[in-house]
Amino acid sequence: MRLDHLSFAAGPDGLASTAQRIGGLLGKDFVDGGVHPRFGTRNMILPLAGNTYLEIVEVLDHPASDKAPFGQAVRARSALGGGWLGWVVAVDDITQVEQRLGREAVKGNRHRPDGKELVWKQIGVHGLIADPQLPFFIQWESPADMHPSAGADPAFSLACLEIAGDPQRVSEWLGETVEAPLEDVKVEWVAPNGTPGILACQVQTPNGLVRL
Repeated sequence: MRLDHLSFAAGPDGLASTAQRIGGLLGKDFVDGGVHPRFGTRNMILPLAGNTYLEIVEVLDHPASDKAPFGQAVRARSALGGGWLGWVVAVDDITQVEQRLGREAVKGNRHRPDGKELVWKQIGVHGLIADPQLPFFIQWESPADMHPSAGADPAFSLACLEIAGDPQRVSEWLGETVEAPLEDVKVEWVAPNGTPGILACQVQTPNGLVRL
């Protein structure tokens, strides 16, 4: 179990403008990730060192976005002006999570601009919708060299994650201590003053730490 990526919902200015704004703060451009046809969303990504990445996602005018929990979550967050949607934990065997949560994972896929298809399974978005401090889970079925973090500039890495929430609650959700997937990332827990969830992340760049 490890931290896979952070997901940020595009604001009212749309995916490209949100990616340009955040990329400008970091001094690094996001790249087109492609469309998630099963979820009615699309994304742009920024690979980071340590097999992690940042994702900016927007909902499409597509029936899937009304039916799929991930599409619903993105639409709701964007409707509030955009911002951090959640964090995602990668697991080697998602069947263990399925058994613990009592439901099946859903298949996900997207075609990259180069035509190659990324394939995975995910589960737990309902938990994220109900309690945004909770991550959802992903099991990649594509080869490791196709992971969205591939080709990352080692000068860019996730240094710190700020979460409003209760680490004990998150540990119960994970089925193990919250430190397990976050061992390489500093986490600052803040008592929720309103809605729990990601408050910010700090990215190490060649020009120093940048807080998003």
